Amino acid sequence: MVTRPPTLTGMRFLALLISGVVLLAACTSSGASPQATAPASLASPGPVSLAPSIAPSAPPASTPGPGSATPAAASSPVATPAALSPVATPPATPLATTISSSPPSAEPETPTTATWTKLRPDAGPGPREDHTWTVDEAGEVAYLFGGRMGGKLYGDLWAYDLAADTWSTVPFTGGPSARFGHEAVWVPGRGLLIFAGQAGSNFFNELWLYDPGTGWRQLSDDGDAPARRYGSCAALGPDGRLWISHGFTEDGVRFADTRVYDFASGAWADETPTNGRLPVERCLHGCWFDATGAFVLYAGQTTGVTALGDLWSLAAPGDDASAWRSIEGDLPPTRNLYAHAWWNSDRLVFGGKSQDGSYRDDLWAFDLVSLQSRLIRVTGAPPPGRAGAVLLADPIRGRLLLFGGKRAGGTFEDLWQLTLA
Repeated sequence: MVTRPPTLTGMRFLALLISGVVLLAACTSSGASPQATAPASLASPGPVSLAPSIAPSAPPASTPGPGSATPAAASSPVATPAALSPVATPPATPLATTISSSPPSAEPETPTTATWTKLRPDAGPGPREDHTWTVDEAGEVAYLFGGRMGGKLYGDLWAYDLAADTWSTVPFTGGPSARFGHEAVWVPGRGLLIFAGQAGSNFFNELWLYDPGTGWRQLSDDGDAPARRYGSCAALGPDGRLWISHGFTEDGVRFADTRVYDFASGAWADETPTNGRLPVERCLHGCWFDATGAFVLYAGQTTGVTALGDLWSLAAPGDDASAWRSIEGDLPPTRNLYAHAWWNSDRLVFGGKSQDGSYRDDLWAFDLVSLQSRLIRVTGAPPPGRAGAVLLADPIRGRLLLFGGKRAGGTFEDLWQLTLA
């Protein structure tokens, strides 16, 4: 039986995390990321183991111009890249990749097989990538915002009825401008929160909150606000605050900072650890909280390295003694801009772009207690390999859903259902 994540003080967030999220254009399509002559990997982490409807690609988004936003200097050293062997192109017969972002249920299950099914609901959003898709507090409606198809940007809002499997547009006035590469979470008792993103040469760092009853409003951003960025990651913490880490902005600048937003005070705080080393500056990664309350960061892209495969954990985040720790062991192949979501006692990861530029279609699970990873075996035909898609959990109906994404030559508008056993 599928159960929902536990309701803990300050942790209800864990059942509703960001959909997707890490985003590819600013790190790659914008042209701000230099290409290395040889792939590289991080020195800091432990050993790493290495058909739907598709729309033609539109022209690429405009290249970011110079900007004044710069990251605050980190007081902790950052892990630097070293030599890495390129990842082999995925086999023709796709494997499954799982990603989860929520704590385990009271009686955790350990899925070993997965089945993908292509759904055909009524007409919905057009082909897109780098969007967000976020489930509401009741687990009945998933809100999709923004994204892009090549050079075409979206600022629309769609609601997906999870019980009826139908799409509907959500009219609104005001609200965030069209963008891609932003982050989103559902904040219990408040609504859909949108942070950061990119539109051409413009980068954002504002916070927008959507209440289905009253519409959009922009939140205050007092305190030590993060620099404008794209391809960051975000998760709602056990303390009820919004945690974001790393990202990318103008002039090829990437960040290694960690910032936290307090909804009660309307202010940001810099929670970048001052102890030990920091995960290398990056974008197009993902982050979540594990079952112990540690803040976890996985993979992405950094300067000269198309895809990373490292895993980091920040225990007791916000504590003066906290420090990032690299997790050693057998990890999934390198990737960026993958889709991820929680499922029972796992964080599932699907797809993404590899070091060699190919698009992955594998499914992996990270145990939310041990952070050990395992490959999930897929029965039947999975979705074609892709990056920039969104995976979300629908525990009431015992499934996960995947929408959109891109691969070489086009952008997807297909919708897939994933069930695990």
